[in-house]
This record gives sequence, C-alpha cells and structure tokens, in this order.
Amino acid sequence: MAEDIATTTGIARHGATRLPSVDVDSFNIELKDDDGFLGDRASKGAFRKMLDSLRKPLKKNGDDPLGNKSAEAIGKTALDEALVGDDIHASALVHGAIEEFAQELAYVTRRFLKTKAWADTERIVVGGGLRQSRVGELAIARTDIILKAEDFEVDLIPIRYHPDEAGLIGCLHLAPSWIFEAHDSILAVDIGGTNIRCGVVETRWKKAPDLSKASVWQSELWRHADDEPTREGTVKRLVKMLKGLIAAADAEGLRLAPFIGIACPGVINEDGSIEKGAQNLPGNWESRISWTIILKSTNVFGWLRLPNLALPRLFPTFACLPTPS
Repeated sequence: MAEDIATTTGIARHGATRLPSVDVDSFNIELKDDDGFLGDRASKGAFRKMLDSLRKPLKKNGDDPLGNKSAEAIGKTALDEALVGDDIHASALVHGAIEEFAQELAYVTRRFLKTKAWADTERIVVGGGLRQSRVGELAIARTDIILKAEDFEVDLIPIRYHPDEAGLIGCLHLAPSWIFEAHDSILAVDIGGTNIRCGVVETRWKKAPDLSKASVWQSELWRHADDEPTREGTVKRLVKMLKGLIAAADAEGLRLAPFIGIACPGVINEDGSIEKGAQNLPGNWESRISWTIILKSTNVFGWLRLPNLALPRLFPTFACLPTPS
C-alpha cells in the first residue's frame, strides 16, 4: 500500500491498478495443476470435500458423529459447535479437516509466493466465507504456522472487517479522495458466485483520512444462487436493491457521493466490460457488455443523480482489497 493517501482529480477508471491509496501489482492469477485451477484446492468447497472424505469410512459402520447430512449441508455454526463440543470424535473430525485444508492452503500460498508479482509479499489477508467461522480462523492460523516453519517471512491473517462487509468497505478505495470532502457515503456492490450484497458505506473520512474507520451503514443481501436468474433478471434485482438503499440514505440525510463501487469477479476492462472469469456470475455474461452501459440503461443514475461508477479488478480473496488490518 502506498505510504500516503494520494489525491486524484477524476473518477477512478474501471479495473485500475493504481488507486488513491494502493498500487495493485497482481490479480486473478490463473495458476493450474493437473486437477484444474490451483486456488480450487483451498476453497470452501474443497474443505467440505475433505471433511466428507474423513467421514466416509465412519459412515460405513454408522458411526459418523456428524450425522447423516453431507458436509455441504452442515452450516458453519454447526461445525464450530462440533469443534468445541463434548463429542470428541466430532471435534477430531473437524480438526482433521482443518489440518488437511491448512496443508493445501499452504501449498497454494507457496506457489503464489514463487511468482514474480508475489515475491516480496509481507502479509496476506484472508477474507471470504470460510474466514467467517472459528473453523476458518483456525485453518488460517495453522497455515500461517506451516509457512513460518518453512521460513517464509509472510504473515497470514484473517481480514479485520466482517467478511460480509469487507468487499463493500473496500470499494471506498476505488474512489478519488476529493469525493470524501463533500460526501459522507457511497453506494457499494459486492458480487459473488452465491450472493450479491449492496450497501451504503459511510466513509468517516474526517475521523480517519485513511478510511480505517469506515463502516457499512445499511446493506441488503440477495442469494442469487437460489433463484438462478438470467443476466437481465440479475440487473433488474440489483437496480431494485440500489434504489431502495438510495431512498433510505436520502431519508437519513446522508450525502451519497457521485460514485458506485462494484467488486465483481473476473478481469475488468477499462470500459467496464468483463474480459474473462465471469463464469460464476448469475446469468450469461460471455458477451462483453459494460457495467456502465447496463446500469445507465436502467436509469439508476437518475435516481441517484450520479454520472459515474467504477469497478475494481478482482484478485484472490487473500489479496483482494486494500482494507486496513
């Protein structure tokens, strides 16, 4: 991250690698091995598969302490409870999956650290859904220990903000700093493979010019994976969410900035179109249509009276946004 907060004179362009408070050296590294993308070895889905694999021999004898549900159907809270509960066999299963996952995450991290762009990395901040649990925090801590035991001089830590809010707050770092002098909040959107979250983020810039005191004032979540919408349906629902937030912010007397930040999967071009990596977005996004064109066509800017929005490039979740930690 840059040592000082730079002042810019225009709205940030889409997919920018130089932002007001951070320079992006690398993003969306598509390292592969024989099984596919390297990052998939340390995903939430991979953890669930590891846990089910450990349970498989126990199921044959009807001795699975976690019951009949698949790991996918067991929530994070239930896994956390099993981890510290009285059933030591259930706890041992979860601990075993944590260890196996940590070994995989350490392997993936080592491969990333061997790339030129990651060579001088000093700290890796882990976000995402897995971090939102005690199980995830232990997996991250165990990975950090593994790497340090191998003499890697890098810290691996959970992101400081709540995972549901980190992407929204991170959008503040896409905006030019002059915006914060006249406005106290922005609209932010975090698009994932399962959920879309929209929110109003208060900058609290006067308390902390580095945006370390920023917070989500209000947000709305849509689990689009349950609805399997088209691209058009996705945009319609997104606009509805944004309009509701605009009305709520206006009623509260907040001064929304002329800016919408969107964290979106894939490689984002300067015109706001998605070049690649949109396979997890709801609907068909293969045609290179710009987010700017999409949202302007819905007149959401008329509601907000805004001329601009900006999208970041999406990086691996452990290096995603310049969130203070």
